[in-house]
Parts: sequence; C-alpha cells; structure tokens
Amino acid sequence: MLRSLLVIGSGLVGTSVALAASRAGVTVYLADRDATAARVAESLGAGLVETPGAPVDLALIAVPPAQVGPVLRDAQRRRSARSYTDVAGVKGEPERDALRLAPDPEAYVGGHPMAGRERSGPLAATADLFTGKTWVLSPSERTGAEALRAATMLAEVCGAVPVRLDSAMHDAMVAMTSHVPHLMASLTAARLHDAPPVTETLVGQGVRDVTRIAAGDPELWADIVRSNAPAVAAVLREVRGDLTRLSAAVDVLAGAGPGGRDEAMRTVLDVLARGVAGASRTRPPGGLARLRVVLGRDPGALGRLLHATAAYGVVADRADALGHGDDRLVIHLEVPAAAALPVAAVLTAAGWAVDRAELATDPR
Repeated sequence: MLRSLLVIGSGLVGTSVALAASRAGVTVYLADRDATAARVAESLGAGLVETPGAPVDLALIAVPPAQVGPVLRDAQRRRSARSYTDVAGVKGEPERDALRLAPDPEAYVGGHPMAGRERSGPLAATADLFTGKTWVLSPSERTGAEALRAATMLAEVCGAVPVRLDSAMHDAMVAMTSHVPHLMASLTAARLHDAPPVTETLVGQGVRDVTRIAAGDPELWADIVRSNAPAVAAVLREVRGDLTRLSAAVDVLAGAGPGGRDEAMRTVLDVLARGVAGASRTRPPGGLARLRVVLGRDPGALGRLLHATAAYGVVADRADALGHGDDRLVIHLEVPAAAALPVAAVLTAAGWAVDRAELATDPR
C-alpha cells in the first residue's frame, strides 16, 4: 500500500498526480524550485509544502527530461524516498542519466502517464487527468522490484492502466503518437500567426481540434524534441515523404505542376484514406464502453452533461427519443472502458439518470 509520496515539480502533471493521490488518502508532500507553483498546488489541496520527516514510500520527479537525472541524484543523496519514478515524456535519456548519476539506480523506474492538457501549470491540474489512461513504466536493467511495485501502485491510485515498455520502444512509439503530432499541431497553428485578422472569424472547431495541443509550453516541448530527436527525426522523414507527394499532387490539381489529374486525385485520396484508417486505431486501451443517459427537458442539459464528462474522454455517439410517449432524449456516450464506472458514479451523484446495463466493452 502506498502511504506517502513526495512530488518534485508542481506543474500540470505533478500537481494532478498529487491531487489524485491525496484524494486516495496518500500523504503527499510538495517541492518545487518555484515556490509560488508549490503554494498554488498546496492551496488546491494537492499536499503539503514541507520536507518529510522520514523517507517517503515514493518520490515522483515531475520535471523536464534533461533535469530528471540531476534531480534524482540530489533526491537520493538526501534519502528523500525508498523508491523513485518520473513522468518525463522521454524515457531513454532519463534512464541513461539515472544509471550514470543516481547513487541507487535500483530504486528508480522510469514512468510516463499518457495524459495531458493544452494548458500547463498547477492551475490546469485535475485529479481525474489519468483516469482510464495508459501509464507507461520503463524499468531499466538495474530497476528493483520494490521501485517497480511502488510506481505501479501510484499509477493505479491515479486511476491509470500501468503498462511496461522498455525505454527504446517507448521513445519510438511516443515520437509517432505524441511528439510529432505536437509539432504538426504547432506547424498548423503557426500558419495562423501571420494570417490576416479576418481569418479569426473563419476559425471553426476543426482548426481548434487540430491546434489545441499547440498551446503547450514551448520550452518543455523543445526539451522533449531534443531528448527524443532520433525517433522524432525518423517519423518526420516519413511525414516529409507523404507531404512531398501530397504537395506535388495538389500542384497538379491547381494547374501548376506536371502530371495527370487522375493520378493526382489518387494520391490525395490515398493520403486521406490512410488517415481515416489510422484514426480508427486511436481508441483508448481496453476499448470503449457505453452509457445511456436520459436528459431532462430543460434547455442546455446536453451541454452540461458533456461539460461534466469532458475530462474523461467521453464522446456523445448518438441521441434517441426515450419512446413510449416520453419525448425526453437519451444520449448514448462512448467512454474508455477503464473510466466507465467512475463516470457513471459521477453522473449518478450529480443527478443524471444513467443506464449502467450497457457497460460492456465495445468490441469494435
């Protein structure tokens, strides 16, 4: 059982972990070189800004990748905890630094909760950030059983699904699923930077969806790209190949390039079709479950429902009439399977009529 936790770094992820652990009854201590950030996290109820009187069960290092090794070294020299983990978005560099710098590398296991928001800092934190999300654990060749057990318990306390991956595999996968998508969002958003002011009147939900993550901390993301540059470069080369083909095809369709229009259309369709196929592989771990929620007749009820479930990755799939002379709407929600019961409990407590008979995992 995890009884005590030291969180070093009071940003979005560190504070969210602290909030989730505190809610579960874990005694949480907070530390940050930015005293204001730590005080904000404390005022949110994330823990106490004070030095533990004895080594805690686990220290969570929530700092950028390049800082994990030095912070781990210093924390171990102070004997801050019995076990240590981190939340950096890259695992290879922190692992190498831990093996090189840490007095006790057996007490450290790399970690990466696959969750975040477009905002940063403690004010963006939420205890539900990790519910139903994958939490990667990357033990090194030196990681001991106690450290792995403590980090696994923390992931479970936060409502996440712990998954083991070695650091090289993790970094190759997140280059494709996280790091390059962030760069693509930034490239798209950058097009808007110098656009005419009237462009803002034409910005719809599609652009907002594509560019949402571009609002992340530039310094943090630059450090992530630097730390995982080989894997990021490999994915960018693949993107460049597709973009070169697509650009040439669109030039043909615009009448500005050589080649046949039929072949150009096939190229455009190929890119779009592969995009559809790839999007179908973005379902959460464990699949999807379904909930039915009966709405009241008051205006704005659906908006309030979607707002209440937004943090859990819930999507409104379809709407039907209740039937049998009752014209109230029934909203069918798709929710990550691991979050289905917590979402149902939250909605029921808030007074929504939730049908829990459809909590079976979506087999699609």
